[in-house]
Amino acid sequence: MYKVSINGKNALKADVTAKNGTITGTLNDKNVDASIIETNPGEFHLLFNNKSYNFNIVKVDFSEKKLVLKVNGQKFNVDVKDKFDELLHNLGMDNVASKKVNDIKAPMPGMVLNILVGEGQTVKKGDSLLVLEAMKMENILKSPADGVIKKVVATKGTAVEKNQLLIQF
Repeated sequence: MYKVSINGKNALKADVTAKNGTITGTLNDKNVDASIIETNPGEFHLLFNNKSYNFNIVKVDFSEKKLVLKVNGQKFNVDVKDKFDELLHNLGMDNVASKKVNDIKAPMPGMVLNILVGEGQTVKKGDSLLVLEAMKMENILKSPADGVIKKVVATKGTAVEKNQLLIQF
């Protein structure tokens, strides 16, 4: 069972299975019988309730369970939640994993070889922030989330201890 929201509204209950180009199951407790074929890579044709739809997948974020579809030329933002997401929501634990990152600390003692960002700089998740040498190895510390660098505490060429503050978001 899935809950599907389209453009932030229209929460639909979907319990469907797709196999060999056929989609069966229920949508808001109504039987679904549809067919789908891939016409080109990432482009599809869907026959649903005797209506024809052409769509393509514009963007997919598997970790957030979000996608952007372009259906007959119109874009739709689709959010999918499964039974585990619903369970976390019902237990009040759905926002636990999305804790805001405020600090980047040294994961181990070492020497700051290079600082790759400056104060006020906007960074994306996965961007390189700082190079830390530890045990004769260079370790690149990356941004755990999107954000703006508030303050660079570390200084190039200085030794740092484990858990010492390096960068503030």
